[in-house]
Amino acid sequence: MHLDHATAYPERHTHGAGPLRADGSRRALRIGLGGPVGSGKTATVAALCRALRAELSMAVVTNDIYTREDAEFLLREAVLPPERITAVETGACPHTAIRDDISANLEAVEELEEALGPLDLVLVESGGDNLTATFSRGLVDAQVFVIDVAGGDDIPRKGGPGVTTADLLVVNKTDLAPHVGSDLDRMARDAADQRGPLPVVFQSLRGADGVAPVAAWVREQYAAWAAR
Repeated sequence: MHLDHATAYPERHTHGAGPLRADGSRRALRIGLGGPVGSGKTATVAALCRALRAELSMAVVTNDIYTREDAEFLLREAVLPPERITAVETGACPHTAIRDDISANLEAVEELEEALGPLDLVLVESGGDNLTATFSRGLVDAQVFVIDVAGGDDIPRKGGPGVTTADLLVVNKTDLAPHVGSDLDRMARDAADQRGPLPVVFQSLRGADGVAPVAAWVREQYAAWAAR
């Protein structure tokens, strides 16, 4: 027997943390990056660090279930000084530490700000998760969801709150589209149908523009944050 019922997505918390730290100083803008395993989140974080580190005081918090692999990649690539990169081992499904119990990530962010002094921007990278992954607004001020064309050009059509509600959707690895049979025009139409006015960026980190459109979006978020 078929039961007709609405899809129940996990709640996306809308109550954000205040802009001030306990001492009254302005805290850093926090941007979360989520997406499926292998979509290119860590590579995007690395590229953003390279693009923005000369103009913004930055730090990064990575999340992995049992390892520090993503943080170690960023350290090997020397995208920021080592003291500006820290790792959270979630010990459970990645979305738990970014949406349900955010205490470990909040502590990591706050420790970075205490150690480094005033920061402009903290990037919080989730461990690889599925299309339901979202960040608590108590943890981040804006969120980016990264998918890649090798995962199938039907991903935007499948939706899920990661795709439909993220402040920015990044369709990554567009250079692979001819090799995996993905239709970028179809992905763009489906993403627009799912997201309405919310922005979508198609990127290849191997291309000439690379992460530039995403970096421009981050600059816009920071300018709005600094003007509050």
